[in-house]
Amino acid sequence: MARSLGLVFLGNDRWSVPSLRAIAASGHRVIRVVTRVPKPAGRGNALTPTPVASAAREADLPLLEVETVKEGPGLDALRADAPDVLVVVAYGEILPPRVLSLSIVAPVNLHFSLLPRFRGASPVQTALLEGVRETGVTTIVMDEGTDSGAVLLQRPEPVRPDDDAGSLGDRLAEAGAGLLVESLERLAAGDVEPTPQDESRATFTTPIRAADRILRWDAPARALVNRVRAMAPEPGASTAFRGEPLKVLRAETTDAGGEPGTIAAVDADGFVVATADGGLRPLELAPAGRKRMRGADFVNGYRPAAGERLG
Repeated sequence: MARSLGLVFLGNDRWSVPSLRAIAASGHRVIRVVTRVPKPAGRGNALTPTPVASAAREADLPLLEVETVKEGPGLDALRADAPDVLVVVAYGEILPPRVLSLSIVAPVNLHFSLLPRFRGASPVQTALLEGVRETGVTTIVMDEGTDSGAVLLQRPEPVRPDDDAGSLGDRLAEAGAGLLVESLERLAAGDVEPTPQDESRATFTTPIRAADRILRWDAPARALVNRVRAMAPEPGASTAFRGEPLKVLRAETTDAGGEPGTIAAVDADGFVVATADGGLRPLELAPAGRKRMRGADFVNGYRPAAGERLG
């Protein structure tokens, strides 16, 4: 490594944690870890720190839990730190120029797609929704746009047929951690040239909304399975059965005919729902207030009948 960089790390999500750990082990100096303040979570609404806060405490790294770095104590802390590099991984806040300019060498972001495709808030979920066979990770020098900065390095990652957002995101987080450390080492050595993105190829994603979870049975079975994959394990794709919410957490396509949204077949392995094109077999489900279960267990417990409607 050419020289040690002084870094401030900004992140919140569990997918940020592999990068934080890799950087801490890389020989660079972590001046501070910045993450949001604890939020109520769980059945008791207990104040819960972010995964990044927990990882920083485990590694005995300097930690700041703050609502924002755009102003107030968060911005003041970054100014005082004067980092060589501001490292941002799944932080969820658009940073203005007054923050980005505080890094001496560069503000660097790890994004979970092969930019310029899938810019924005949900690159992992959108890759699954669109059924792509390959995605990846990218490091960029941040600008004030949304994931529009010049590219440092990229690493492709195949999307496996059994991936959901959880498994794909976990794998991208690990791949991205290595790519991020390599990017920092090459920045320190001065042997990486940022490459502007091709704006004509840019595509955009949006935050996942409640409406995105709903399984609309007038869509083809393949598109519905992709939606199930994109929403799993949380928050879960959603429909209704006998007037009660029902999550579908894993599913496969199969042959079926009939009115979309009706149960076309019931067997020992579960049941099949007719769609606009083919059938969808739920492999794992979670009824309201219940843990996830196999399709066969759902059939044994709820006794769905052919012709019943979901949604």
